[in-house]
Amino acid sequence: MTQNLLRKILCSFFFVLGGLLYSQTVTGTVSDASGTLPGVNVIVKGTSNGVQSDLDGTYSLDNVATDAVLVFSYLGYKTQEVAVDGRSTIDVTLEEDIAQLDAVVVVGYGNQVRKEITTAVTSVGEEEFNQGVINNASQLLQGKVAGLSIYNKGGNPNDNGVIRLRGLSTVGGNTEPLVVIDGVLGQSLNNVDPSDIKNITVLKDGSAAAIYGSRASSGVILVTTKSGRSNQPFSVEYNGQYGVSNAVNQVEIMNRSQFLATGGTDLGADTDWIDEVTRSAFSQVHNIAATGGSENSNYRVAVNYRDTEGILLNSGFEQLNIRGNFTGTLFDDKLRINFNSAFTQRESDFGFNEALRYAIVYNPTAPVLGSDAPFPFNSEQFGGYFETLGLFDSFNPVSIAEQNRNEGTQTTINYNADFRYSFSDDLTATLNLGNQITKTNNNQYYPTTSFFRGGAVSPFRKGRADFYTSEAQTRTLELFGTYNKSFGDFFRMKLDGGYSWQESDFNEYYLQVGDFPPGVDFDFSNAIEVSQDLNEAGRVIANSGRNDDDRIIAFFLRGNFTFDDAIYLSASLRREGSSRFGADNQWGTFPSVAVGADLNNYLKWDNISLLKARLGYGVTGAIPPGVGLSQTTYNVINGAGGFGSSSTGIGTRLANPDLKWEEKRELNFGIELVMDRLSATLDIYDRDIVDFISNVAIDAAANNGFTSQFQNAGELNTKGVELAVNYDILRNDKVNYNMGLVLSTYETILEKNPGGDRTIANLGAPGQNDTNVILVREGEEVGQIWGPVFTGDVDANGSPILADINGDGVLLTDQGSALAEDGDFKKLGQGFPEFELGWSHRVQFGNWDVNAFFRGAFGHSLVNTFRAFYEPRIGSQSSYNYVNTELARDDIRTAQFSSYYVEKADFFRLDNLTVGYNFDIKDSFIKSARVSLTAQNLFTITDYTGADPEPSFQDRGSVANGDGLGGADVLAPGVDRRYNYFNSSTFTLGLNVKF
Repeated sequence: MTQNLLRKILCSFFFVLGGLLYSQTVTGTVSDASGTLPGVNVIVKGTSNGVQSDLDGTYSLDNVATDAVLVFSYLGYKTQEVAVDGRSTIDVTLEEDIAQLDAVVVVGYGNQVRKEITTAVTSVGEEEFNQGVINNASQLLQGKVAGLSIYNKGGNPNDNGVIRLRGLSTVGGNTEPLVVIDGVLGQSLNNVDPSDIKNITVLKDGSAAAIYGSRASSGVILVTTKSGRSNQPFSVEYNGQYGVSNAVNQVEIMNRSQFLATGGTDLGADTDWIDEVTRSAFSQVHNIAATGGSENSNYRVAVNYRDTEGILLNSGFEQLNIRGNFTGTLFDDKLRINFNSAFTQRESDFGFNEALRYAIVYNPTAPVLGSDAPFPFNSEQFGGYFETLGLFDSFNPVSIAEQNRNEGTQTTINYNADFRYSFSDDLTATLNLGNQITKTNNNQYYPTTSFFRGGAVSPFRKGRADFYTSEAQTRTLELFGTYNKSFGDFFRMKLDGGYSWQESDFNEYYLQVGDFPPGVDFDFSNAIEVSQDLNEAGRVIANSGRNDDDRIIAFFLRGNFTFDDAIYLSASLRREGSSRFGADNQWGTFPSVAVGADLNNYLKWDNISLLKARLGYGVTGAIPPGVGLSQTTYNVINGAGGFGSSSTGIGTRLANPDLKWEEKRELNFGIELVMDRLSATLDIYDRDIVDFISNVAIDAAANNGFTSQFQNAGELNTKGVELAVNYDILRNDKVNYNMGLVLSTYETILEKNPGGDRTIANLGAPGQNDTNVILVREGEEVGQIWGPVFTGDVDANGSPILADINGDGVLLTDQGSALAEDGDFKKLGQGFPEFELGWSHRVQFGNWDVNAFFRGAFGHSLVNTFRAFYEPRIGSQSSYNYVNTELARDDIRTAQFSSYYVEKADFFRLDNLTVGYNFDIKDSFIKSARVSLTAQNLFTITDYTGADPEPSFQDRGSVANGDGLGGADVLAPGVDRRYNYFNSSTFTLGLNVKF
């Protein structure tokens, strides 16, 4: 036994001696595509022998056997193993690992490891963004997040579109999510160029958003912009795009021969009016970014230029965006200073959507120019254009687009400084200071020769100029601390708490003058002093408004707790006050609590990395849509003829000192599954919106003559389901193919209705001024399209025969009977889709990659107003063109709204297809290069006969004969108005070069 023990000791001695004789020191540098990487773990595989790379990315590791294997690992990068093979110097370049990057998610006032998140949060990285010419950052997310609806119906480049998270969240307030850019609240997605965005995180449920309190009832969108890294060599990156767009899915109308065969008036020409007012629209985008860093600082500066034309003549915009980011450390890295600033200037040519509307209805035999008229015509009076005089609501579309001007300029400057001090490894404090100033100038000009709004035939008022100016400033100060502490391997906690202050000032001015000297070729918007309106009382229109000291103050606390690395608990509380509320109710409290558990930590099922169940409840709020709504308003009566003193007239709105927050109370249950190739998330939610703020009509006799008051009245309930699935279909050395699918569905019920049951969304002129098409009824679903039913038969006069729905033998289809029990009205469709989907495909093979993204919405309907107005073959309207869809009938000769003009608008669209190639570049000052070709809106499968089947989430009304100048009504989805822009397809060539 003694001999055996001696033999073991001797063997061990010679083994150790051999290891010392044949071990060595290995040094090297760890980098990525942009530069060196500090803090990379370098370890000898199978041992505890390891080091981290220093601030220069270099490492030195002793006692490495010649046949050892080194393991290089770093958060956000693929782990790499390298055999030593007797080498003493080993340099490694790590590749980014997107899956690991997603492991840390920004959640508001900090970040959190994905597996520990107990709320409904979706994070979308740069590699997942939609490609092509992206005019607004919201388009990067379109169809990518379950429950997030983004629609820019028609695709007008000057429109922001509509963003809704989990359906309708309020009636009177802001229905769009709160935007937070680099930690600063209340920002706009217009103020960050899409090329500068690294990641966007969406906080969907109440427990996730409650930390933001009063403005979070519609959800929260967190934007993280790109920045530099320490010890990163200076590099320059260029992104360029060139695109061309053309109109698709136009409204079908009659050509000359069809129009004349129907009995139309012949004016001798053959004009395609849609072709005359649309064009092939060209766009270009240029982005140059410089990035670098030293041991204690880093920076990124980017300049973006966009020139985007719209398919409508004289529409589009030019935008310059400059963004800078600087980060530095002081006091042995204890103090980190991060400074962000951005300048955005946008010059827009809004054009006139009315040109598209009148291109549909204008006589196809009319000439463009007055010199081509079939009869003597005073072209000079109308700027050289032809006009069909004596007709109601008839204007030359080309004259509208080319004679008039509708322009605007917006300049935004924002900056914020973030100071974070680390008292210890566990305790940090952060001070964030921010400021944003936005100046807007819009103007419209109609010359004296313009028939459309210019009064070319008016003997009293020719020409018109409109001016609008506004300035908004928002200042932010936030101070909060973070405490992290681990208690062994079983329990960890993270506490965040702080103070938030934000104040906004806003002022605006509007002026309209007209009646300029006729017969003078001059832009009188530059000489408004010659306006003869100045000599006539009551003709000048002037308005102004000012809101100062619009303030929000809050105190917040949040705790995240982890037990056994598998059970997670999160709770938060925000106490917030706003100056917009009544004096007796300016403060509100917004709590949340959520719990989650990685069940597989105990089930131990094979091939499953995560099986997490979570349950969360949170309360968020919504502030009133304006300042001073809790206060009294009065009319002002001026002295007669401008003489004498003014006086305060009868009150119009009664004060309400009890006006308080709207509240969203949301319960969310979620399941997350992660396997080797498959990941899936399912969320089921139930939320109540209570005390939403409405302007309610009150009894004037009982309230000293006041007729209205803003009150907390009304309730909404929404139930929904969301599913997101990702699967790696192929994953090998040659081909990687990933498929993703997001699905969402919800239903919103109007539980309480302060305005009373009613019908809304008036179709408007001509001839349908009293026709409302949307039902608002307590206890029923929001967004019901309401009206009589067409039987399919027509009487001898060409009038559609409507159905006796209740079978009582009496037909009641007049608008006064719309809500009557014996009225013959019914639900004709639903304005909100029943479910929406996004379907993505990403394929990579060699240097090639292909990304295809499909998007669809199903179950919604649209009121096709072009058909309702212009499809009936009305004999008295022989000077107007007719809509001529496949549903048109020659025997219908009366405009009567019914189910005939309500169409199912389900659609499935290839929204984005990108093919890219990455060049292999060696021994060159160019680090990498990529070219891509992107097609947007390549095809759409739908039965809808209108221009665009996308849902219409809100209605801007029928003001001014349907031109859509009214305010948005969120209770009236599903109306496809005549002011909508035409849809287009875009092809884009892209180039990315890194130096």
